[in-house]
Amino acid sequence: MEKSIEISLLFDFYGQLLSEKKRQAASLYFNEDLSLSEIAEHLGITRQGVSDLIRRSESELYVFEDKLGLYSRFEAINSSAQRIRELSSEICENAQGEIKEKALEISAQAEKIEKLEA
Repeated sequence: MEKSIEISLLFDFYGQLLSEKKRQAASLYFNEDLSLSEIAEHLGITRQGVSDLIRRSESELYVFEDKLGLYSRFEAINSSAQRIRELSSEICENAQGEIKEKALEISAQAEKIEKLEA
């Protein structure tokens, strides 16, 4: 996965744990795609200051993920729910009656899990 996408996803999970200044700089850089100069002007600090804030923000986001693992759990749950839906679809194709109904219910429950995680 591209690093900027990974950081953006980690920011979605852990951004509120960053200091206000780091959160603003990271949001403007990763979510708004502003340049360091534009962010510096917006925050009233130097370009180097913005670079330092973003670098420290990235580092903290990775530390949060290492300690809490929320993003990796999110990915694992979504992957498992998707696999459950695939398997229940295969069962539905080859089953009838009560088995087919149960497979459809399993698929519906997996879909609910995916929506909860999103």
